[in-house]
Parts: sequence; structure tokens; C-alpha cells
Amino acid sequence: MPAADRPADLCAIDFGTSNSAIALPTQAGVRLVELEPGHRTMPTAVFYAVEGLEPHEDPHRHYGRAAVAAYVEGLEGRLMRSMKSILGSTLAEQATEVGAGRSVRYLDVVSGYLRHLKTLAEREAGQPLRRVVLGRPVFFVDDDPERDAAAQAALERAAREVGFAEVSFQYEPIAAALDYETTVTQEQRVLVADIGGGTSDFSLVRVGPQQRQRVDRRGDILANHGVHIAGTDFDRHIELARILPACGYRGVGPTGREVPSKVYFDLATWHLINTVYAPARVAELRRMKSFYADIQQHQRLMAVVDERLGHALIGRAEAAKIEVAEAGRSAIDLSLIEPGLVAQIDEAAAVQALDADLQRIVAAADETLAQAGLAAGQVDALYFTGGSTGFRPLAERIAARFPSARVMRGDRFASVAQGLGVHARRVFGASPVGPGPA
Repeated sequence: MPAADRPADLCAIDFGTSNSAIALPTQAGVRLVELEPGHRTMPTAVFYAVEGLEPHEDPHRHYGRAAVAAYVEGLEGRLMRSMKSILGSTLAEQATEVGAGRSVRYLDVVSGYLRHLKTLAEREAGQPLRRVVLGRPVFFVDDDPERDAAAQAALERAAREVGFAEVSFQYEPIAAALDYETTVTQEQRVLVADIGGGTSDFSLVRVGPQQRQRVDRRGDILANHGVHIAGTDFDRHIELARILPACGYRGVGPTGREVPSKVYFDLATWHLINTVYAPARVAELRRMKSFYADIQQHQRLMAVVDERLGHALIGRAEAAKIEVAEAGRSAIDLSLIEPGLVAQIDEAAAVQALDADLQRIVAAADETLAQAGLAAGQVDALYFTGGSTGFRPLAERIAARFPSARVMRGDRFASVAQGLGVHARRVFGASPVGPGPA
């Protein structure tokens, strides 16, 4: 391998709520690691398979699309997604059951996933990777600096546990700006909208050919702001609005009183779904049959619980969101609950379900501008990245606030990793260490 293409002992990881990627900086530039055949990004998912284990054996772990496939195929075990959302919470140090009497600490789920990414990257690099730049949202936790700092510390601890000796962080939207900067020919003020699965982050950044070679870019960062609202929240609201009403959400009892709603919010939240399946909780839900005026709603709820369909329903909500974004409407097949059961959703219904979240995201863009002390007309470009920017009504609402700005779109799933790789080259340098591959 030519020296210019040979990776150094460093990498950059975009550890996302929904999808992750890893970049290898080289002297010639940055390249993304193929994490799965034909894919440079991989779902942030782990499946702990416990079927047929001997008492002394640890669960076998599947990652990414293989993890989701193992869950869909019905293997005995536990699917873990959106692990990033536990950072900064008390759950990070707690253990959770994965099946067959086995449990795992939530933070160990994170470190195990990072180890898998590192192993794949080292295989491609042909040498150990000891230095890493990790992306992070502007805020892991909204309006709580102490918990936000704890979240970064937990992620750094997980990175060091898997063998990274040097760990650096960069804001994800700043990384996206660095990726965008490789394409510009003159100085610009760009508002980066990085809206993924867990957070909506905005950064107003000065970019240009003269800034490109600077390692310290703090003077070019005009403002950062973000909110802990994004794609997984969209999925939850769509499920609550269009799927779970068939199972009794906002249903009423014989006296006209609304049935308790906590179980529905738990079923619509990835990391809480398994709490619904605890035997005591299932028994409690079964006793609530008399709470429902429509007994069929209770029967459907118990089908979801007894068949452990919670994760599958969130998957249906996510697929409906994507289909609405692409085609304007979706028929949600709920035959896994009851033969012939279907829920309909179109763009108008999706916008209604998501309106409060969309308003808060747009308000975060406005706040970023206010913090920079600029008028909307002083923003030269909008740069959209992150999977949730594919939802047209959201992108249009943001763009409407900056009518004179040029709208640009990066790779929705890879531009942050590319930018983190650019940053890693500047922070650590990209000279190969060790013999490297021949």
C-alpha cells in the first residue's frame, strides 16, 4: 500500500444514536471503513443471543444489521438500540437483563459496540489503533451541564476500556462543517444542521480556503446550540399517534376515564420496552382488563406484551416515517398484532404528530443565530446532514428561516464521520506509525 494511503494509528468514530461510522485518516485524506458488506455505516444495535447457552457461556453478540436480523428472526435474547441515549443518565452504570438469567451493564454495551468498530477498522488498517476522535452532540443532556459532562466522561471511559490511549472529542455539527469546508472556494458563514436519531445540533461556523489548514478552529465557531430531540423521538410520536391507539392508547374505560398511559410511553421508547415484559408488570397489565370499555384494545395490548412486539412496532413506526418522507404516505401493517390490522399515516398526519418537536428544533436554529449575534441574511449557506433531515417538512421549516442562504446537503449518514476524520488528521497528524500493511 502506498505510504499516502496507509492509515496512521488513529481513527475517528461517529457513534450515533441510530447509525455509526468510523473513518481512517491517511496522509492523502480520509476513508470510511466498510463496516458491513456494501455499507460504510452500521445501525447502532447489539443483539445478545442466549439461545442454547451452557451455564458458563457468555451471550453471543451480533452487531448492526445482523443484530436487527437476529431479533426479527426470533432468536432468544435481547436487542439493544439507541445506546447513546443512556449516556449521562443513571442507567449507564446499571445492569439490564439480556435473557437466560444473564445481565450486562449498559455502559458495557456501549464499550462492546466501540470495540467491534475498532476491530473492524484495525482489520482494514492492518495495525492497532491507539488514538481516536469521537463525535459528540452539542448537548448529550439538555439544560444540565453536570449530566452533559458525565455523558462525555462515560463515553471516554468506554473508549479507553477498549484500548484507545488518546481520546479527543469534536462536536458532530462542527465535524460536518469541516466536511463541507472541503468543497468551498471562498469564506462563508454556514449553519450546519445535524439532525440524527438522538439530537438536533446546530453550529454556525466560518469556513473557507484560508481556514482549512488551521488545527484550532475555536475562533471560527460563531455559535453552537442543540436539543435532545430527533429521529427516535419522531418514531415514538408516530407510534403513539397512529399505532398504539389500536391497543388502547388514549382509550377510555366504562366510566369514560382515560386508561393509564405509562405502558404506551414505555412501549414507544427503545430502552424502556423490556421493562414492560417483567412478569410482575405483565400480571398487572392483565388485571387491567376492566379498565377498558373496548376489550379488543386490551386484547391487542396483551398480544403486544405476550409476543414481545415492542421493538417490532417501533421498527414499523420508523419505516412509516421514512416512507412518508419518500412517498408522502404509508400504510402500517399491524397484522403481527391482529390479522388484517392496518394503520394509515400521511404527511399531514405526521406533521401534526411531530409539530411540537419540529417547532423546538426550528427554535434551536433560531437560538444558534441569536447566540452568534447575526441576522438571518448574514448566513451564506445551510448544510443539512443526519438521517432526519430527509423529512422534508422539517428541512423546509429550517430553510424558511434563512431565505437568502444556499441550501446544501451532505451525505446524511457519513459526512460527520468524514469531518471527524479531517479533524483527527489535524489534531493528531496522519503519519503512519509502525510498519503498517505491505
